[in-house]
Amino acid sequence: MIVKQIMNQNVISLHPNDTIRQALETMSKNKIRHIPIVEDGDKLAGVITERDVKDASPSIFQLNLKEDFLNKEIKHVMTKDVITGHPLDFVEEIAATIIENKIGCLPILHRGSLVGLLTESDLLQTFVRLTGGDQPASHLEVKVPNKAGMLAEVSSIFCEHKVNISSVLVYPDTDPTFKILVFRVQTMNVTSIVNNLQHEGYDILWPILPENIQ
Repeated sequence: MIVKQIMNQNVISLHPNDTIRQALETMSKNKIRHIPIVEDGDKLAGVITERDVKDASPSIFQLNLKEDFLNKEIKHVMTKDVITGHPLDFVEEIAATIIENKIGCLPILHRGSLVGLLTESDLLQTFVRLTGGDQPASHLEVKVPNKAGMLAEVSSIFCEHKVNISSVLVYPDTDPTFKILVFRVQTMNVTSIVNNLQHEGYDILWPILPENIQ
């Protein structure tokens, strides 16, 4: 999946000469926490966030400076050294960039112009959709040897039961000789599937059937 498929293309932006008051009012009205700052059309000049405003605002002991602060131009508090992405970047790579740099949003540029914005919320919603978390399904976790072909072998058992797989995740076990397969399947009764998997020698981590609870 690429960034273009999930980014917000209707981006609310402001100009460096707009005031901090305008930025706060825009955030409040639109229920957002990040605003790209553009000039000369769609050229990115920076980003202003709630944190930028909070960090730059006068302390509670300087309330007399509040009005002066709110009337300051955004360019005095915005983040200018902005990490950006491209519409054709892969979502997982952009997600890693956001996590590594501890940022809440990523402006998306094409040929130097702002064309979109990607936020932590966008990534979380995408993860939920990709994993099928927004659809009714059952969750199964199977521990298998870390070797080629295991996903196909386990999936064939779901096929035998004529059960559709909504999503599959694969992640390493604490023991590097094993891996964990996480399935979401379109059935609410997985007892027969679990029994079949156990009969074939697979280690079922979830669900834990009553007879297996010690």
